[in-house]
Amino acid sequence: MTLSYFIKKILILLLSLFLVITGTFFLMKIIPGDPFIQDKIVPQEVMEAIHKYYGLDKPLWIQYLKYLKGFVTADLGPSLIYQGRTVNQIIREGFPVSAAVGIQALLLSLFFGTFLGSIAAAKQQKWQNNAAMIFTTIGISIPNFVMASLLQYIFCMKLNLLPIARWGSYGHTVLPTIALACMPTAFIARLIRANMVEVLKQDYIKTAYAKGLKLPKVILKHALRNAILPVISYLGPITTYLLTGSFVIEKIFGIPGLGQWLVLSISNRDYPVILGLTVFYSTLLLTIIFLVDILYTFIDPRVQISQRREDERTEFAF
Repeated sequence: MTLSYFIKKILILLLSLFLVITGTFFLMKIIPGDPFIQDKIVPQEVMEAIHKYYGLDKPLWIQYLKYLKGFVTADLGPSLIYQGRTVNQIIREGFPVSAAVGIQALLLSLFFGTFLGSIAAAKQQKWQNNAAMIFTTIGISIPNFVMASLLQYIFCMKLNLLPIARWGSYGHTVLPTIALACMPTAFIARLIRANMVEVLKQDYIKTAYAKGLKLPKVILKHALRNAILPVISYLGPITTYLLTGSFVIEKIFGIPGLGQWLVLSISNRDYPVILGLTVFYSTLLLTIIFLVDILYTFIDPRVQISQRREDERTEFAF
C-alpha cells in the first residue's frame, strides 16, 4: 500500500464526513416544528429564554460553526427533551448495547454465510445447493420484524426456552442476534456461492485437485480467499448497520440501544440527538469503509498493483 493511496483515502473520509455533517445540520434546521412546543402552549417570553439558553437565537452560521467545533472536540451538545442528558451520554449508554448484539450477529452472519455459500458452490445440482438457496431466499425475502416475531412465538411462547424481550442476561441477546443476522447471512451466502462457482473453474483449482487435495482443503486453502473478496467490500455498511442496531429489532425486543433513542428523538424533534446520532452513525460507517479498503489492499495484491500504476501515470503526466 502506497502512501499516496493512504492519504487519498483519508482525504475522501474527511470530505465525506464534512459533507454529511453539513447536510444533516441544515436539513435539521429546515424541518418545521419546535421541540419545546409539542402539544402545549408556551409563553413567548419562556420560548425566547429557552432558545437563548440553547443558543438557538444565534444566526444559523454561528450555530453551524459551534456545532463543527463541538464535533472536533467530541462534544455533540445536550438533549433538548431529556433534561441533564447529553448526546455523548446517550451514545455511551446505547452503543455498547447495540454493539453487543451487532458483533454477535456479524460473526454469525460471516460464519454461516460463508459455510452455506461454500456448500452450495461445491455441491451444485445437488440437494445441498437447493437447501442453501431456499434458506437464502427466505432470509432475504422475510422482513426482520416478521422473523423476530416468529422467533418469539416459537422459542418463547411455544417452547419457553428463551426470554421474549427486555435486556439483562446473555439469553436476552440470542433471539435479537438471530433475527438481525438472517438477512446478512443470506446475502453473504449468495455472494460466496456466486463467486466460488467461478473460482472453482480456474486452472489453479484444477492443479490443486491434480495434486491430490480433497474438496474441503481446496476450498479452505485456495478457493475461499478469492471468493470472499466481494464480502470484504460488503463488510463496511453491514458492520455499521449491525453495530448501531436495527431500530425495528430493538423496538420488538425492548433493547435499550441506539435504535430506540433515534426513533424517540425523531418523534420528539430532539434535533441535537438526531444530528448527533446521524453523525455518529456516518462517522462509524466511513471509518469502517476506510479500514475495509485498507484491509482489501492486503488481501488482494492486485489493488496495490493497480494503485501503483495509477500513481506512476500521475507522476508521468506531471
